[in-house]
Amino acid sequence: MSLRHALLGLLSEHPASGYDLLKLFETSLANAWPATQSQIYTELTKLADAGLIAVAAEGPRGRKEYALTAEGLAELRHWLTETKPQRTTRSDTLLRVFFLGVLTPDQARGYLTELIERADEGHQGLRQLEESIDWTDDNLSVYGRIALEYGLRLHTMHREWAEWASGQIT
Repeated sequence: MSLRHALLGLLSEHPASGYDLLKLFETSLANAWPATQSQIYTELTKLADAGLIAVAAEGPRGRKEYALTAEGLAELRHWLTETKPQRTTRSDTLLRVFFLGVLTPDQARGYLTELIERADEGHQGLRQLEESIDWTDDNLSVYGRIALEYGLRLHTMHREWAEWASGQIT
């Protein structure tokens, strides 16, 4: 996934300013694809230059509201249907697990305990996010809730795996 496609996807629902998109990222995509304010504004300029979005309205202090163009919608649909998701193959967490044998058993279990705590914190953060959102029946809410459930289940799996792994260390 790229920031390009994340922004096109958010704009597929309705026009939004860079600030609005940043806030949407914070309450929806940040757990899957984080982005900074400067990254968002830089990508918006690139998308506009490519004709994938257009300025739909301008407000005070140079505020611009962007809308998806037909070309942008076609690009988003192409990305969703014609390209395969990239499989993340690197994991700093699992790389460390491979080498836990150089630590004492207590240190190795300590590392896994940290993973359990991190999974619990992530799960709790997603639950708080879930409770803070005014869910509706629009596409972002429906599919956002599905994505949030993925995150909740992933944190649960990470916790269960780390507990199991800790029990394997003698």
